[in-house]
Amino acid sequence: MNLVIYTVTFNPSIDYIVQLDNFKIGNLNKPIEDYKFPGGKGINVSRVLNNLGVKSKALGFIGGFTGKYVVDFLEDEGVATDFIVVDGDTRINVKIKSKEETEINAPGPEIKEKYLLKLINKIHSLQADSFIVLAGNVQSSLPSNAYGQIMKSSKNNKDFIIDAVGQVLLESLQYKPLLVKPNKEELEDLFQVKIDSLEEAVFYGKKLLTLGAQNVIVSLGKEGALLLNNEMECYASAPVGKAVNTVGAGDSLIAGFLRKYVEVKNILEAFRYGVAAGSATAFSMDLCKKNEVEKLLSQVKLKEIKYN
Repeated sequence: MNLVIYTVTFNPSIDYIVQLDNFKIGNLNKPIEDYKFPGGKGINVSRVLNNLGVKSKALGFIGGFTGKYVVDFLEDEGVATDFIVVDGDTRINVKIKSKEETEINAPGPEIKEKYLLKLINKIHSLQADSFIVLAGNVQSSLPSNAYGQIMKSSKNNKDFIIDAVGQVLLESLQYKPLLVKPNKEELEDLFQVKIDSLEEAVFYGKKLLTLGAQNVIVSLGKEGALLLNNEMECYASAPVGKAVNTVGAGDSLIAGFLRKYVEVKNILEAFRYGVAAGSATAFSMDLCKKNEVEKLLSQVKLKEIKYN
């Protein structure tokens, strides 16, 4: 399979994960186990694609000794990188796993306009027919239409997949991304509503179609997922299993979708594979592997639905 997939992570991280029996504030805590992984939604997509046997290249902004750790880790796993080096250090996020989960997420380095322009030019020069995943948050030092600027500048038949929230997502829709993937909570935040039924999730998901998205996947956690476009409304049931790690499940859904879509160009088969990949990550301590995904495929049942 030719290299046609690029992922873009504006604000990568080292995720330092600490496992404790009982986290006590104000006391010395000794971990049972600890791990360090490269983090960021686009990076997760690249790592899962690699696990599924598909090559991609990770783009974005990186800096300092922490940035070098991220690059070295990815390339040791077999993920190609082409990050833009910026001033300041790539952030470190701390994830404390105990009786309750606690997260400390750093803001990351300031990104100057010259670095954004460099990234825009890099993406503009990529081969035609590329798939480009723009995923994760945009630093406050950058405009909320940063994804939109990238898409506007790339006119030679590139397909964009957007996994973002709020204004960043809204500003990108006019450029007709191939796919956007909000979860239910993000959809609620976007439209300032409470979604209590599948019908309501379809209604608000379809609003993103009217704003320009070609396809919308709404992930519903253990309740499954929806695929919406101008031809169909499809519901996928989620495989049954114990969720032990929901971090990266949405990124895995996107990676699974792309892995199958690039291969067969069938949107329903890509949707099915994506839902299986998202669940496989949720049932694992780390990002999913190919055999774990394919074990779950038969449990993902697709059903066309229609609400007036």
